[in-house]
Amino acid sequence: MEGFFRLKENGTNVRTEIMAGLTTFMTMAYILAVNPGILGGAGLNVYSVFLATALAAGIFTIAMGLFVNFPVALAPGMGLNAYFATTVLASKATNSPITPEMALTAVFISGIIFLILTLTQIRQMLITAVPDSLKHAITVGIGLFITIIGLKNSGLLTVGVETVTDIPKGVFTDVLGFETVFHMGSLENPSVYLTLIGLLLIAVLMVLRVPGAILWGILGTTVVAIITGNVNVGAAFEGQSWAPNFGELNFWDFDFAGVWHTGIISVIATFTFVELFDTFGTLVGTANRAGIMKDPEKGKKRVGKAMFVDAIGVSGGAMLGTSTVTAYIESSAGIAQGGRTGLTAVTTGVAFLAALFLWPIISLIPGSATAAALIIVGVLMMQSVKEIDFQDMVYAIPAFLTIALMPFTYNIANGISFGIVTYVLLAAIANLAGKAKYNIHWLMWILAILIIARYAFIGSEG
Repeated sequence: MEGFFRLKENGTNVRTEIMAGLTTFMTMAYILAVNPGILGGAGLNVYSVFLATALAAGIFTIAMGLFVNFPVALAPGMGLNAYFATTVLASKATNSPITPEMALTAVFISGIIFLILTLTQIRQMLITAVPDSLKHAITVGIGLFITIIGLKNSGLLTVGVETVTDIPKGVFTDVLGFETVFHMGSLENPSVYLTLIGLLLIAVLMVLRVPGAILWGILGTTVVAIITGNVNVGAAFEGQSWAPNFGELNFWDFDFAGVWHTGIISVIATFTFVELFDTFGTLVGTANRAGIMKDPEKGKKRVGKAMFVDAIGVSGGAMLGTSTVTAYIESSAGIAQGGRTGLTAVTTGVAFLAALFLWPIISLIPGSATAAALIIVGVLMMQSVKEIDFQDMVYAIPAFLTIALMPFTYNIANGISFGIVTYVLLAAIANLAGKAKYNIHWLMWILAILIIARYAFIGSEG
């Protein structure tokens, strides 16, 4: 291991690397419970998603460790799994509904595109083309999008329309009624109070800086649910096997014909676009924390190799039956514990594969526990808002529209689209007026034109 992972060269040892890998696993193991809950709601088999999640995280994290010697773990990404589910569910009201098989096909195709973009260096150009304000806004918008899903799943937030006719005269003299869309859920609902308990547990653990706070919060909420009689342990364990049943895995469950017939080009583009910036930020950020970028030339080469493994993971995860696999920022927890080489990633990957034997326990976890985790993930993603320059309206307005439209239109693609088009238009106007000089990369013009054409000829539901 010393020779393969170059431990001494990186100032670490076997014990430190293994402990760092286990720390990373603890901080991101919540995905084993959350991902099946999200994709299961879209029509995929919950147990199949669990198998795919554990296998994809294990296989591609180990690949990252062995082939790149990088202390970063991969797993199905939060945000894109939510987009996957909402795309399928929202399409059911259309004449051309998108099935889970079509959505998996879209993820697979996006992975191929992602691989091509990586090999041709276009990926690096796109990252340079999009202003930092929009990159951070995308992260924040997805965080709010995930939060709304968590609130809905918990029952804390209900969605409906109510017309209010007894509005006082005065300020709204011409208003005959008022429609409210979001409502507070009933605190008498067991799911609601269990979610609140989960939120409190996770929040306290995070304040105390306990490693794996989200995972421990989920498990703690599950224990409370069992004690209060909201989880039937006997029924949950009945007929469950500790050994994984790979016969249940939805391997290569694609529908290429359906994709071309339905025409979900915008879905494929969104998977590709969001993954593009999500991965770049994670890989560069973790590489800096691990000291890998101290030698810029060598650091760039390793990050490039990591991007290649990540791109393969996208299509590989879809083949196994899960949404987009991506690098996890939670890897920084292991790096903070001293992880510096691929041995950290290999340890994390082995832990995910070992988790395949824990399905009976994971199946006990109630939806309220995972809902609390989703809300907290939203908090973590919200932190990027401080990186946005809200004093400059050319950056502020596109960033705000990106953030606002994702949760309020319940669509990640809408937020990204409006952000890009608005930035190009405002920056061009400011440049023409001589107010300032903003850089508009030629790729941004192409993206803006494609987005406008998409809404003009396909519509907002295309």
